[in-house]
Amino acid sequence: MSETRTKIWGEKAEATEKALRNLDADLAKLVIDVAYDDVFSRPGLDLKTRELLAIAHLITIGSQGELKTHIYGALNNGATLTEIKETLLHSAMFIGFPKVLAAMKVFKEIADKVDGNTSLNT
Repeated sequence: MSETRTKIWGEKAEATEKALRNLDADLAKLVIDVAYDDVFSRPGLDLKTRELLAIAHLITIGSQGELKTHIYGALNNGATLTEIKETLLHSAMFIGFPKVLAAMKVFKEIADKVDGNTSLNT
């Protein structure tokens, strides 16, 4: 397990990787090798910044399941609930209100669980 994937996925790292591999081994290899071990591991941006960017991009494509993963990833890498909420609000003017409204529902579900904690491994 790479350090980057462990930092993003937290305690769910093994389960997340297993779920990817169970879905499709070839796709899992691409996601793991390219997205996480190459792109997310690059120098130049810290993981918190990369996760906030991932959140904005996932809102754009309307990918709710992956959005949840990366909201937790942002929290696991030092983002606060306020920073994540501001990322969503800032995205509204570029991405559109309907997509951000859907994303805000996902965020609220997580924020209610976190209840003010800004670091979490679930």
